[in-house]
Amino acid sequence: MTNTGSAGRQHPRLLELHTAAHALFTTMGTRLGALLALGLFSSQAKIVFAQDGHAVEEATHAATEAAHAAAGHGSLAASLPWYTVVPFVLLLLSIAVLPLVAHHWWEQLRNRAIVSFGLSLPIAIALWGPGRHELLHSMYEYVAFIALLGSLFVVSGGIVLSGDLRATPRINTAFLAVGAILANFIGTTGASMLLIRPFLKTNSERNNIKHLPIFFIFVVSNIGGCLTPLGDPPLFLGYLRGVPFTWTLHLLPEWLVMIGLLLAVFYVWDTVQVKKETAAAMRADVERVNPLELRGKRNLILVLGIIGSVFIPMPWRALAMFAIAVVSYKMTPRHLHLANRFTFFPINEVAILFAGIFVTVVPALVLLEANGEALGVEHPWQFFWLTGLLSSFLDNAPTYLTFTSLGLGVLGLPGGGPDSLLHLVQHPEGVEILKAISLGAVFMGANTYIGNAPNFMVKSICEERRLSMPSFFGYMGWSALILFPLFAIVTLIFLL
Repeated sequence: MTNTGSAGRQHPRLLELHTAAHALFTTMGTRLGALLALGLFSSQAKIVFAQDGHAVEEATHAATEAAHAAAGHGSLAASLPWYTVVPFVLLLLSIAVLPLVAHHWWEQLRNRAIVSFGLSLPIAIALWGPGRHELLHSMYEYVAFIALLGSLFVVSGGIVLSGDLRATPRINTAFLAVGAILANFIGTTGASMLLIRPFLKTNSERNNIKHLPIFFIFVVSNIGGCLTPLGDPPLFLGYLRGVPFTWTLHLLPEWLVMIGLLLAVFYVWDTVQVKKETAAAMRADVERVNPLELRGKRNLILVLGIIGSVFIPMPWRALAMFAIAVVSYKMTPRHLHLANRFTFFPINEVAILFAGIFVTVVPALVLLEANGEALGVEHPWQFFWLTGLLSSFLDNAPTYLTFTSLGLGVLGLPGGGPDSLLHLVQHPEGVEILKAISLGAVFMGANTYIGNAPNFMVKSICEERRLSMPSFFGYMGWSALILFPLFAIVTLIFLL
């Protein structure tokens, strides 16, 4: 699905809407007013093209808009000093380091808000004059981003899968395979929260299970979710910037190879480990079998509603997702939320931190688009590994945005508009770069506990059940041993 709102700013009706939007922004004088105005303009632009969509006129308008966007980005980049990127770097380093060195202090949402807003406020003030368009567009994307993550989080929190199956390598492998597929429909966070508890319960009678949550994080919490924009946050950001909704299905060959190899390695590993179990443990596993039971089934209908809402233009998309989340929360019995140990803390954390990220990332994106050619990164395999390695230690969503901006700059393509990444999709070299960035961001988020939000959630649930988890660097040892050889195979097959 391609956003076409920016392509028609010269249309008479759109000029009127633009004037009205500007008046609304001036009158309200608040960020909320700006977001509503921008949403009104973008959604109405799509309606105009649905009604009056001559191909030649649309292409002319798109070219005009691209030229204006490129010119605007160039002048903004010239006015931005290099140190405007520092708050973005400091915020990402804070997210990576503070949980390790100041864990108890960082646990308080208030302290996370102090860091996030403290670093983003100077950038917001600096951009309000010369970079107001870029800033408001980034906040517009933030609203759409949080609407999707929040609604999926709330709805999946009302679905409970319980039971205790035989803890065999075949059943465990099937758990992971189902999770990899499910992640593309309810997100890696939703799939992880739905499946990790019954996965652990199924294997509770066994003793040699340290590898289970690690492979679960690899497959379900990260790599499985690369086939749709619903699967992982960076892919949804790509959709918001013009990547067609179904484009990620082009990653199916890489997904099949990576998931197939991972499941094969897991099956062999688990087979070796199950042979080490005592006869008493395996006997208890047989005696305590309970069939899987799915509760909160009404929320599955609401998941379909969220998927359908993705195709609604903003701001109605965000409003629909918010309404679905409210309906789900109100109609879900309290005992189901208690069974899932559901709280709003994780999504509040994401909302606070990403508000700062979406502000502070603007200078980095503008400067990368303007100076990308000078960095010497030009081949898909380079984008894959650099995006992936940074996604391992920073959050993969801003890393994705950073390297797609670099890709636009390397190829000399215009950026800054709501459809900027469509230029990569339509460019013969750009589409390969976009594939590499998408794969790196999603796949290598599994390299560390901090690469993707579900990683730490799964770790916390395991430790809550008194299952020993590797240390930060111990987990990296697992990923280096298992994932890096598989990444090398993907590179050799698809990216050279």
